[in-house]
Amino acid sequence: MKALTSFFDRMVQRYLPDAFLFAIILTFVVYLLGVFFTDVEHWGTGFWDLLAFGMQMSLVVVTGYILASTPIVKKFLSKLSTLANTPAQAVFLVTIVALIACFINYGFGLAVGALFAIHVARRVPTVDYRILIASSYSGMLVWHGGFSGSVPLTIATPGHFLEDSISTIPVVQTLFSPFNMFVVVVLFIALPLFNRYLLKGTNTDDLTDYSNINAPKEEETVQTVTPTTPSEKIENSPVISIMISVMGLVFIIYHFVTNGFDLNINIVNFIFLFLGILLHRTPRKFLDTVTTGVKNAGAIIVQFPFYAGIMGMMASSGLSEQISNWFVSFATDYTLPFFAFISAGIVNFFVPSGGGQWAVQGPIMIQAALEIGADTAKTAMAVAWGDAWTNMIQPFWALPALAIAGLKVRDIMGFCVMILFFSFIPITIGLFLF
Repeated sequence: MKALTSFFDRMVQRYLPDAFLFAIILTFVVYLLGVFFTDVEHWGTGFWDLLAFGMQMSLVVVTGYILASTPIVKKFLSKLSTLANTPAQAVFLVTIVALIACFINYGFGLAVGALFAIHVARRVPTVDYRILIASSYSGMLVWHGGFSGSVPLTIATPGHFLEDSISTIPVVQTLFSPFNMFVVVVLFIALPLFNRYLLKGTNTDDLTDYSNINAPKEEETVQTVTPTTPSEKIENSPVISIMISVMGLVFIIYHFVTNGFDLNINIVNFIFLFLGILLHRTPRKFLDTVTTGVKNAGAIIVQFPFYAGIMGMMASSGLSEQISNWFVSFATDYTLPFFAFISAGIVNFFVPSGGGQWAVQGPIMIQAALEIGADTAKTAMAVAWGDAWTNMIQPFWALPALAIAGLKVRDIMGFCVMILFFSFIPITIGLFLF
């Protein structure tokens, strides 16, 4: 274990470029593949297709920072972090919290996992901070098998684009199927132990200095401001914050009453934002925190358009379709879910959005399942797990967590490679045995 972990850590540190350059290299790769194997459309066709999603992910970082910097939340996270007193306990605890949070909602999990890891790092400064953040990010393994999984929720919704082929498939056949529950339960039990075991493969001389991370400081800076002008009095009055927060909280209640437990990324950001406004008490304190938090979102703003361009080329050129069809060509009704899982893991490198990947790959896999008599619900979940699986080595989803943590992708990716290899085992067992 130590030899493997050290090897991948050294290789990643030495050869993996910054996440921005990784996106540019992928752009070149997809373009050249399209030129040689298909008819690729101009790169800029889909370049701006992820503007809304990029804004959502930026707000995950900013609103997560805002909420985490409030005194009451910092106090709660600090108190929870006291459950860890050793590096092994720290990694175990962070993994459990991240798994629970990501199972509930992926956006919630990305923010909470990284923010909690920061507090645990302050509690246990001898822990390898890189493994702690990798452990928080590893919670993303279960997101597509949880309550915010885009594939199972899409095919359970009336009017989805494959309804004519498979009708609607209720979540009892996907999220609560024996296959999915087996994988989720095994990961909840085994992944914290595995991440804890990764500590044995690290060199304590290379520990990252957690004290300079780009995150809310433990100590509060209290500044006494005496408003002198009407504008300053408004900025430092809690009345405005309370009024707008009440409006936001009323809408949140209305949302859940009318839609049930629909914890999508927009409502997560909405909750974080208005709780942040309320708990900062005054608009001035809130705006000062926003100014600091926005600095963390820079990488997301400039990189997501490149991934949108990659996704546009993959869809327009038919590359994703060729990859999927190649696996389908030698699959049987028993092996199709497994090959759907592998092909989804490959396609996810180039189309890292879960919903976008299902739109590209779903029709191919479902049609194949219908033709050879494979289980359509299981095939759909296999695509979902393939998407979640290679998220471990695709920087797209790691960017928000890394921005909060103040690390670069090469700092955690060596450990994420090990997590990728490990998670392949329970997913594959589930696919073949259930």
